[in-house]
Amino acid sequence: MTALLDTPTAAALPADLERALRALLGERFTTAAAARQAHGQNETHFETLLPDAVAYARTTEEVVAIVNLCREHKTPIVPFGAGTSVEGNITPVRGGISLDLSDMTRILSVNAEDFDCTVEAGVRREQLNEHLRDKGLFFPIDPGANATIGGMAATRASGTNAVRYGTMREAVLSLRVVTPDGKDIRTSRRARKSAAGYDLTRLMIGSEGTLGIITEVTLRLHGIPEVISSAVCSFETLDGAVDTVVQAIQLGIPLARVEILDDVQMRAVNRWSKLDYPEQTTLFFEFHGSETHVADQVAMTAELAAANGGGAFKWSNLPEERNRLWKARHEAYYAAVGLRPGCVGWPTDVCVPIGRLAECIAQTKRDLETASIPAPILGHVGDGNFHVVFVIDPNKPEEEAEARALNARMVERALAMDGTCTGEHGIGLGKQDWLERELGEAVDLMRTIKRAMDPHDLFNPGKVFSL
Repeated sequence: MTALLDTPTAAALPADLERALRALLGERFTTAAAARQAHGQNETHFETLLPDAVAYARTTEEVVAIVNLCREHKTPIVPFGAGTSVEGNITPVRGGISLDLSDMTRILSVNAEDFDCTVEAGVRREQLNEHLRDKGLFFPIDPGANATIGGMAATRASGTNAVRYGTMREAVLSLRVVTPDGKDIRTSRRARKSAAGYDLTRLMIGSEGTLGIITEVTLRLHGIPEVISSAVCSFETLDGAVDTVVQAIQLGIPLARVEILDDVQMRAVNRWSKLDYPEQTTLFFEFHGSETHVADQVAMTAELAAANGGGAFKWSNLPEERNRLWKARHEAYYAAVGLRPGCVGWPTDVCVPIGRLAECIAQTKRDLETASIPAPILGHVGDGNFHVVFVIDPNKPEEEAEARALNARMVERALAMDGTCTGEHGIGLGKQDWLERELGEAVDLMRTIKRAMDPHDLFNPGKVFSL
């Protein structure tokens, strides 16, 4: 559970390593308890484990130097961005160095004519979009948290816009990566397509820092739409809400965002964000395009919603109303945890083929209705991905056991439908057994790659799978 280990002082790093890192980084190397605590915890229910020290890098060259020093002393390195992961992805299970890249915040280039840009790993997505706004461009991947671009690439993030714009897998054109043997490599050029050799870019995306440390990312951008409209619609049944989304996609309506929040989550959102929506299963929509096309999309979607038991279809083009709506959605996790003050959230997710989504959510909802703990459902239903947040008392082991059993049934259900154990959270610590169940012997191939690239298991050890 989320409890800080009683380790107020740093474990002893090799003295030569500590001296070398202090000489390299000065005050940007620290063994202070507060810094170690901040880098040992994240948005997760797992126990907090502390690194032995924290190193703040500002350039790729510094990352190379740190990697070479740590390799020489067989000291683990865990890359750290914003600390918003939820599956223990950045927990330093073997101590070592937490390598903080959040100072690497330069936007290196924007190629407006090519609709791409190159940024350092520590650039935050909101920072990037603020920089791009005057150029008429935007970066669409929105996982909710104001995450770093490097962290989003490392965890193959997606989020609310994925139904139209895809995930980080589609957004990344090229990476600059420091490998476990200290090489500084680029995985590709800026061309929109290539058949040149192995696709090292996709290998690194989603590897959670186990194969390389991402220091620069070249991203695909999009033009800011002429019109952006948001809409909210409540439904009598959960099935009606999901059917509306599936039918809209099958009809080819180009939804930009569509999020589902069940009745429990809507109650939490109303309390947290001071809203007054009906406490029923609700869809949050966003539509992008020209004025005519957006009006057509809204009309068609409203018609589908009405046929599936939807209530009033409230929509608006006003930026302040749209921002208020999506701020409430982005704070849904904290709203869920707020249902039980003093408790912690255990977020989990699965993703299934869109044709099985209604069945998967409905069966999961029936499971959760019998639970003794609050467990709201929310998710990016446009691409078959949904989340559950178990809100548990960290002092009651029986609640953790109940959440674990409910989560197991949900993942088993998703795998039985040819889905995946995680649509966007990653494997980290929490879903390693499920990865084995999902991919079988393919995980052994992953281990082969890991051993070949990182024979001493120094890059984010203990994550994704065990060696």
